[in-house]
Amino acid sequence: MNEGSALGKIEVSPRAIASIASEAVLRCYGVVGMSATTLRDGIAEILQVDSYHRGVEVKVDDTKITIDLYVVIEYGTRISEVAHNVMESVKFGVERALNMPVAEVNVHVQGLRISSDD
Repeated sequence: MNEGSALGKIEVSPRAIASIASEAVLRCYGVVGMSATTLRDGIAEILQVDSYHRGVEVKVDDTKITIDLYVVIEYGTRISEVAHNVMESVKFGVERALNMPVAEVNVHVQGLRISSDD
């Protein structure tokens, strides 16, 4: 994303946008974590905290942002509700931070996990 002004130019990398999106995802009820964008051997791995941006793909055009999210959801929650909450939260968070419209937020549920009651 590029934005120009009389003073210069502002550039926001897709990785920075991915970080904003992953923070919004992880605040959503029912999300256990982020998963890698490609499944290896059909197993969804939950990424470590410092690599959550790997569970987000960002495409930026001149006029829009498209975000694909790869998430692992808590078993027993309503998947469609959690996914819609993730979509709304990410759209709001990214648009608020960048003041640029988000065209699409696509949620790919990579797996379900049962959380331990520690």
